[in-house]
Amino acid sequence: MATWPFADPPNVAVFVSQRILEGEEWVYYVRHDDDDGAWLFHPKSGITPESEMRVVGLDALVELDPTIVALADLPLGWCAWREEPGAEWVRAETDNPRE
Repeated sequence: MATWPFADPPNVAVFVSQRILEGEEWVYYVRHDDDDGAWLFHPKSGITPESEMRVVGLDALVELDPTIVALADLPLGWCAWREEPGAEWVRAETDNPRE
């Protein structure tokens, strides 16, 4: 990757499901919190309980799933999801009923 596309630095901590990190599931839903700017990555099986969340650098997650780069401009307070790996991301404000 020639230039880092995110406003956050590559080593910013993000929250991700352990199941995604272990390759059991893929990134289905992403939320960019408006209160603290946190990034959260969840599998299709549902919102991940805190006990199953892990903290990694954003760059590690981009390496695991390069399609996340398409969300570099996701505004604070917005979310995105897709129906299958590689599908186009759908975006909405986080008051979306899917949350």
